[in-house]
Amino acid sequence: MNFDIADISLADAGKQRIAWADSEMPVLASIRERFRVERPFEGHTVAACMHITTETANLLRALKAGGANVVACASNPLSTQDDVAASLVKNEEIAIFAIRGENEATYVSHIDAVLDEVPTVTMDDGCDLVTRLHTVRSENIDKVVGGTEETTTGVIRLRAMEADGALRFPIVAVNDADTKHMFDNRYGTGQSTLDGIIRATNVLLAGQVVVVAGYGYCGKGVASRARGLGAQVVVTEINPIAALEAVMDGFRVESMDEAAKEGDIFVTVTGNRDVIVERHFKAMKDGAILANSGHFDIEIDLKALAKMASGERRRMVRPMVEEFLIDGDNGSIAVRVLAEGRLVNLGAAEGHPAAVMDMSFANQALAAEWVVKNISTLGQKVYDVPREIDDEVAKLKLAAMGVTIDTLTDVQKEYLTSWNHG
Repeated sequence: MNFDIADISLADAGKQRIAWADSEMPVLASIRERFRVERPFEGHTVAACMHITTETANLLRALKAGGANVVACASNPLSTQDDVAASLVKNEEIAIFAIRGENEATYVSHIDAVLDEVPTVTMDDGCDLVTRLHTVRSENIDKVVGGTEETTTGVIRLRAMEADGALRFPIVAVNDADTKHMFDNRYGTGQSTLDGIIRATNVLLAGQVVVVAGYGYCGKGVASRARGLGAQVVVTEINPIAALEAVMDGFRVESMDEAAKEGDIFVTVTGNRDVIVERHFKAMKDGAILANSGHFDIEIDLKALAKMASGERRRMVRPMVEEFLIDGDNGSIAVRVLAEGRLVNLGAAEGHPAAVMDMSFANQALAAEWVVKNISTLGQKVYDVPREIDDEVAKLKLAAMGVTIDTLTDVQKEYLTSWNHG
């Protein structure tokens, strides 16, 4: 088996941590046991480009239990947990190509190594795998029957591909499932982002002005959790409805030009580029902290910041904290960037808690199963997660939590489907 990881001797430690996460992922565990019996992926090679974490490990284990030949690489150079990668190779016999801190060339070579296995199903987190498969590695694209996408950023890219007529196989937008974005994006991103900021800096959030760029589900989670820890939260937005919602949720809403002058900590969660740029850096307070929880490291204009702090005015001051000394509007200031501007929750912490990833990865597993069962009826487009899958994940999660809910009576069902009742 081919693989490329940091250190196989870390496997035992990784196995323990994977088991710990598994204990918090009962929905995925139940799916894994069904897969073990039914083997829905027999004869398929699933290629995953995802964060190699304990939670992802349990998803990959479920796919393999379902009969798949599984191969995976990292979807971010800083998100790999090397002990998890080692355990997947040694204990699960899953081919992994991922090393924490890998450079751009290695990152791309790992994607190519996964594509060398000639996948029939893709599982992406940010659309890098699918993009490369559609461009420089398209020689085996006709063998792919479908795939899934985990992130907001990836779904945006895929819908653009579909609109351009470039998408060559069906993709399920797992990110858009209610049991994914309403929980993973909001509660997972909210908690893990602040966890990453605190681990990297040991800063006290109470009393700080925290600027959250973007008020989608991820931004809502970050803003809510920051306020809960005593921060004064300012939201920046480009969407008038989202901005209005933030105002009515009790947050101040400002432009980034205004917020740059008063923020102590900045968190970008937009899925777009150039959210914080040169004029914003110049306006900031001395010691401002910048973190990103959007998928790619382009939300903060790091190239411009590097030019502003050339030579010896750029240094590491803590693990995962790089300081840039620049000439600001009011004199020399220090701007501190966390986790190289990459996903701070994975670069400086462990990512989302397993309990919330349980639902996201249950969606991934069931969506992939849906694709292989419906190959003959699917077109070259982006599909929503079927409602029945979303509902099933929610029901399984509630059951695992010991929560019961009401059900409709026959009379109530008839009332809701009729038009002649008052």
